[in-house]
Amino acid sequence: MREAHGARRRALLLFGLLALLGGCSGDRVPDSPPQQWQGLEVRLESRPSPPASGMNEFLVIITDSHGQPGWNYLVDVRSADDDPWKQAIQDGREGVFRRAALMAPGERSVLQVRLRRNDQETVLRFPLNLGGR
Repeated sequence: MREAHGARRRALLLFGLLALLGGCSGDRVPDSPPQQWQGLEVRLESRPSPPASGMNEFLVIITDSHGQPGWNYLVDVRSADDDPWKQAIQDGREGVFRRAALMAPGERSVLQVRLRRNDQETVLRFPLNLGGR
């Protein structure tokens, strides 16, 4: 009887902790609104969120009009017109591309994302509200 009571108590404590952690996550506010290009939706997420002055990791997430991952693209990023493009690293065929970039108020508060496939190319600009660290 005593063991059953202890197990029930631990289970309730674990359930409470999981509920608390789930409640803390909340809905994620996008760092910048999604953009469209040739039937694709391109979203941007940052780590940390919101992005801060300094180095930030960015995830460029590409999906087609059917919600399928857009994995067959080359994705490059930069945060200033004079910077060289840096190729993002693709996470398998999930339509997720990662890269770090230096952000700061002013010109470096816009992440430029270049998408390329075959002979087609575009540059999307994602303005960001930089938070503090």
